[in-house]
Amino acid sequence: MKKPFRTLIAVLVAALGVIPRADAQSGTSVERGRYLVNNIVACGLCHFQTGIQNVPPNERPMAGGFVFPHGASRAVASNITSDPETGIGKWSEADIVRAVREGVRPDGSIIGAPMPIAFYRYLSDDDVNSIAAYLKSVPPVRHAVEKSKYDTPPASYGDAVKGVVTPNPSDKVRYGAYLAQVAHCMDCHTPRDAQNKLDLSKTGAGGSLLKGPWGESLARNLTPHENGLKNWTDDQIIAAIRTGVNPQGVKYKPPMPFAFLKGMSDPDAAALVAYLRSLPPQDYPR
Repeated sequence: MKKPFRTLIAVLVAALGVIPRADAQSGTSVERGRYLVNNIVACGLCHFQTGIQNVPPNERPMAGGFVFPHGASRAVASNITSDPETGIGKWSEADIVRAVREGVRPDGSIIGAPMPIAFYRYLSDDDVNSIAAYLKSVPPVRHAVEKSKYDTPPASYGDAVKGVVTPNPSDKVRYGAYLAQVAHCMDCHTPRDAQNKLDLSKTGAGGSLLKGPWGESLARNLTPHENGLKNWTDDQIIAAIRTGVNPQGVKYKPPMPFAFLKGMSDPDAAALVAYLRSLPPQDYPR
């Protein structure tokens, strides 16, 4: 695969309902998984069912089918409902955990882009198990989806992941960094080098041009630089994340998943801002 599919992610923002804000650290495993899937991790951003025009509030269709074409490659979002024939109903929770965090299906095949496995590898054991428990509870939707095809077969993402602990939410910066990872914020908001790899020396500096059905979006600078978020208040940052509108009233374009992030809990939003404030101030040539 020569280039990522991330620039082709289409979002039916107007069709998505609102997930009420939740206490992200309480409740059962399924409740925690529901919060992560429908808000922070935003699985429905890609796995919505093709053709859905109006999504009832508090629901996220996960029947897949959206196509991400790119040259000779054709990635298709899979059906991740509990349907046993066309979805993941026959998968165990351990199978789901491995697929989400390691990019390996039960048959041993590798999941390719745009699935952000490199970021999901940071999911803690508790959180990825909660996601698996929730996905097992998603009502089955019978919807056959074609298999993805890549011009270059997806490669392994590395060794098995285990023993990852959720950071203590009382450490806002560290927990906020964790949220930014599993929400794969920096997949767009960090520039890439000549080899199309994230330039981690410029984390959060923005500058990526994201093309899709919405036209073109320029990923903004999220660091505390003059050209970034230095002059924004915490409330302004949180409002922009949740609503897609900046302090000047300008509306941002997709692929930023505002319809999902609007349900982020207040403590999680505050932690994410604390992390962004901690980044080294950087500018990046536009």
